[in-house]
Amino acid sequence: MKNQIFLSDFIDLSKVEDNKLFTSDNVTAYLGEGLKTWLAQFLDSLGVGTEPLIKGQVHAGSFVSGKVYIAAGAVVEPTAYIDGPTYIGPGAQVRHGAYVRGQCYIGPRAVVGHTTEVKGSVFLDDAKAGHFAYVGDSFLGRDVNLGAGTKLANLPFKRSSIRVVDPRGQGVIDTGLRKFSALMGDTSQTGCNAVLSPGTLLLPGTAVFPTAHYRGTLKEGVFRG
Repeated sequence: MKNQIFLSDFIDLSKVEDNKLFTSDNVTAYLGEGLKTWLAQFLDSLGVGTEPLIKGQVHAGSFVSGKVYIAAGAVVEPTAYIDGPTYIGPGAQVRHGAYVRGQCYIGPRAVVGHTTEVKGSVFLDDAKAGHFAYVGDSFLGRDVNLGAGTKLANLPFKRSSIRVVDPRGQGVIDTGLRKFSALMGDTSQTGCNAVLSPGTLLLPGTAVFPTAHYRGTLKEGVFRG
């Protein structure tokens, strides 16, 4: 399909526990309005109404509001704030002071860390934003790790549709999204205080060094800045 970012170029879905949920190979199906629709259908299938459905451990002093599912084995620490629609998977952690602003899928054993803010994003299995991060309108693959202070910026200065460099060639893909930060493939990572600007694609196993600023499509290796 023309102008499609293929999820399979970034994620090995055979290793994702909830892989049957991801029926489209078009990444934009899980961002923006696509994410809103997909997540609503998933939460409906779990029997979530307008109020939270909590099966995990939610500590006193945290705040959970709206269409939220917290799976068995998940832990929400004191002072965390979670707004719906949001799914928190089994074994996931939402740590002290975290802010989950809604329209989020936080998969099995994923981590939203201390004072980390997340909105409009997908964390697949074991993806971690452990400390002081901002993750806006992004898709994090399996075992992704964000170093402390990483910022995934989602809104460009020029308020236009975000374009990305096609990882399958030299062309440019118009995502049709006004807000989109990064798609990070399996096991990719950032160092502490790295910044990824809107329209960033990191292929599996790639990395951005601490304090570096990156925008583009990183196909292999490490960007040192």
